[in-house]
Amino acid sequence: MALEKIKVPYPIIVEGKYDKIKLSSIIDADIYITGGFSVFKDKEKQKLIQSLAGKTKLILLTDSDSAGFKIRGFLGGLVPQKQIIHIYIPEIFGKERRKISPSAEGFLGVEGIDTEILLKAFKKAGIFNDNIINQKNTVQSNDITPVFLYEMGLSGQENSSFLRREVLRKLDLPQKISSSAMCKVLSRYITKEDLTKMIENIKKENND
Repeated sequence: MALEKIKVPYPIIVEGKYDKIKLSSIIDADIYITGGFSVFKDKEKQKLIQSLAGKTKLILLTDSDSAGFKIRGFLGGLVPQKQIIHIYIPEIFGKERRKISPSAEGFLGVEGIDTEILLKAFKKAGIFNDNIINQKNTVQSNDITPVFLYEMGLSGQENSSFLRREVLRKLDLPQKISSSAMCKVLSRYITKEDLTKMIENIKKENND
């Protein structure tokens, strides 16, 4: 029995055609590919992405390796950040079936991630929230600020790097997310209350 696809109201940007094929099997949405690094020089594709962002928010879903983050960063410079919904897949070591060897960093790309994990990533980003589905131009956020991150020990303190790594690990987020990007990411992935509890538990676990 075929899995019923989930309707997503935003265009989705992925890296390659196999990512698109994988995503198309579970998501009903307009999906566009960057063609990897070729988007850096492809002016037509850049204009297309900018045009889409002028009409609606975009979902950006790249691999969790360095290349994926370079593409994510480049696209983030093409369009206003407020128009981008970042979805991240966890760093999972492995090799896609069609490939002879793993990627340079050994992580599975979007095409190799299990369906349940992909859906979980969309859910964590709030894409399946009724408010977002019904209000296409509304991005939910509980406004986790730089000040809040400092107060929680995630920045500017002795153990901040360790705490950031542990928080990202527990949320199945890539370790390459910068400290400056964490506010926006965490605002979509977790509430202030749950983040506070998570950090308290991390500190307790490492003090025992």
